[in-house]
Amino acid sequence: MNIDEIAATLRARLAEVQAEIARLEQATIQPLSAKFADQANDLEELATNEGLEVQNIHEAEQILAALARIEKGEYGVCTACGGDIAPARLAALPTATRCIRCAA
Repeated sequence: MNIDEIAATLRARLAEVQAEIARLEQATIQPLSAKFADQANDLEELATNEGLEVQNIHEAEQILAALARIEKGEYGVCTACGGDIAPARLAALPTATRCIRCAA
């Protein structure tokens, strides 16, 4: 996969993640059920959605950082040792910032 394909894949994933963030944000502003007994379930769902939203925000930040590295010409360079990140690692984890040795 070349850099343009990787960037396109990252942009597509970013759009998916942003849509999920918007969906989760919408779910969190829904009012609680009128029945007190159902409110416990509502609160549990709210906590789950908030946790998922945090995960998605973190993924979006990683994707944006990877796209920035592509723009700068620094994509695929280990931030720890300056060596190359193996293409197989980038294929598996396109947002990787460190080579397998430094990530271990």
